[in-house]
Amino acid sequence: MTKRILVIGAGFAGMWSALGAARLLDQAGKADGSVEIVLVAPEPALHIRPRFYEPPVDAMKAPLTDVLNAVGVRFQQGRVTQIRTGKKEVDFVTAEGVGETLSYDRLVLAAGSRVALPPVPGLREHGLSVDQFDEAVQLDAHLKNLAALPSTPARNTVVVVGGGFTGIETAAEMPARMRQALGAAADVRVVVIEREQAIGPELGAGPRPVIEHALKEQGVTLKLGTSVECVDAEGLLTSSGERIDALTVIWTGGLRATALTEQIPGTRDAVGRLHVDRNLHVLGVEHVLATGDAALAATDDDGNFAMMSCQHAMALGRSAGHNVAADLLGLPQIAYSQPKYVTCLDLGPWGAVYTEGWNREVKMEGAQAKALKHQINTEWIYPPAGGRAEILLAADPQRVVVA
Repeated sequence: MTKRILVIGAGFAGMWSALGAARLLDQAGKADGSVEIVLVAPEPALHIRPRFYEPPVDAMKAPLTDVLNAVGVRFQQGRVTQIRTGKKEVDFVTAEGVGETLSYDRLVLAAGSRVALPPVPGLREHGLSVDQFDEAVQLDAHLKNLAALPSTPARNTVVVVGGGFTGIETAAEMPARMRQALGAAADVRVVVIEREQAIGPELGAGPRPVIEHALKEQGVTLKLGTSVECVDAEGLLTSSGERIDALTVIWTGGLRATALTEQIPGTRDAVGRLHVDRNLHVLGVEHVLATGDAALAATDDDGNFAMMSCQHAMALGRSAGHNVAADLLGLPQIAYSQPKYVTCLDLGPWGAVYTEGWNREVKMEGAQAKALKHQINTEWIYPPAGGRAEILLAADPQRVVVA
């Protein structure tokens, strides 16, 4: 009887999980149909999520059909609604709205994360986002449509809520995007609201002077130690009582793991990630691995854990794919390890900043770092090119990737 490895999610972790499993099956001589790899996701495309803050958004999809077909992975279009680990079954709804069930012998949960929206009055009705593809498309259309409105301070103002990685990259891009939409002479205002007392609080002090300089050079205003009380169609009110008139409010604060983690009887962290061992098996749950943004995974022996980022998702996916196939076949597993940590933060037309290590020591900035960021965004994070051999080679879990 054919055994089945089921991967949920076609993001960076899900795609690489499927390819990593196919690689080991090929090496073990099991690419003969005795083990089936099925990837379930809403569409056969990798959304290039790290680029959603920049245009053209409609180009930020990479088709996966040819890549998956080349290595024998079956794609099943659908949205997973229920996981039953006791029965080793998954329910999903097809694109036509039909409910179906798939059984599995081994499961990899790689369904990613979403931005966490707090219960701020008016946020869901009037806020925008760069978190998901459709949201980025909506923001792009919104910015272009501003040109048809009368020039007012509200029309010309963008507020980015959240001064973390995504918030900084989004804010740095906004002055240029707004002037592209409204005209080079437009009096554009971009404001970042961050509740902590420093921009990029999770990035530490290392790159902060570069970030502050780049944002100031581009006319971005920082409002630190401030939060948002409510949002409406014309702007927002801050915790300090300040009213900011803005037709464009972009929320970037905080991620939460896929809600599917709540259907796995494992331990979760504060943002919903499942605790996993070094081989990415969910602690206390047989035959289930979690990876990417769905997993709380140690990167090394020094107490560091994977970030909810493309950089870690790619390596986590390769490792999960290898280990799920190895577990099924009774072969040695390879512990996930990613001790080298880097950050390459886009700072809009000004450039970028590149750091190394968990203390984020600045190694490169400006145009030089921007060239590296461009290479990462346009080459390194895309699906592997070439034929079957090249794709399988790229899925090696011990391959070093910096992104």
